[in-house]
Amino acid sequence: MSVRTFCPSVRVGNWNEDVSLQQDVMKDFLEKRDRGELLLQKTSNLKKNILKKTELSISKDGLLHFGDVVMLLNPENAEESMSNPSPVFGSFTLCVNPDESAVHTKSHLKLPCGISASTNVKPCERNSFIITSVDGSEVGETLHFGQNFALRTLEGFMGHFRLRSDQKTFLKCSKKSCLQEVSLTDQQSYETCWQAVYLDPQMRLEHEGLPVPANTKLLIVHSKTNQCLAVLRKYVLWTIFGKECEITAHTFLNGHKVEDNANHWTIVTGNPSDDIHTMFDRPKPPN
Repeated sequence: MSVRTFCPSVRVGNWNEDVSLQQDVMKDFLEKRDRGELLLQKTSNLKKNILKKTELSISKDGLLHFGDVVMLLNPENAEESMSNPSPVFGSFTLCVNPDESAVHTKSHLKLPCGISASTNVKPCERNSFIITSVDGSEVGETLHFGQNFALRTLEGFMGHFRLRSDQKTFLKCSKKSCLQEVSLTDQQSYETCWQAVYLDPQMRLEHEGLPVPANTKLLIVHSKTNQCLAVLRKYVLWTIFGKECEITAHTFLNGHKVEDNANHWTIVTGNPSDDIHTMFDRPKPPN
């Protein structure tokens, strides 16, 4: 077997075919670049669209309403981080996790499309959701504890999908933990219904039916399976946006039979005094 020791510029062997092949490869590359079809260009375009800044709704009465654009945030628990260290630290937001085929998308995202938890706590197209009515409530009406609602992605590039979940099966479950899967769908059903539940179990019944306050810790429970939305910090996913954590619908109870920090969520709204930051970024009053 002969080993080639010369480059195409040295006219030995099939040098003419090698030069033509290189020219064809360069021509194909330049044509794809001009059409914006290179993988690098497609990935950059996807990130540009999905990471575009959004403005969250401002709650004038401190409550959540149907039609509000919000961000779902799982706050960091310092005590839990010390006792149960995880690969990723900090607060997480619920985010759309596009499939690898999404890099070829031009007009809007297409299914299948998953959900993950990102450390990016700045509102963008990817981590902003619309609180949507499923029982005929009008836009602007107050959301109440125990009332069904849907979480929908924004219009335009994000595709207007709904957050869904269902009982896990042998063939359908979350990738890392094999718990109940959370994903997106374009169909409205009971699988897309969720409820806000008061955090303190001893005061939960007393708050049933009361308005849901914004920017306060609570539970988000799947109506069909009665499982809480959760962030699994020890299960890391590698996405086109970097290292993120898995999202599932599963209720984690601590030693006191109370929902763990993995199930705690804050539905964040915009800061009325600042168009850049959210209420989560607002300075906390001194104790």
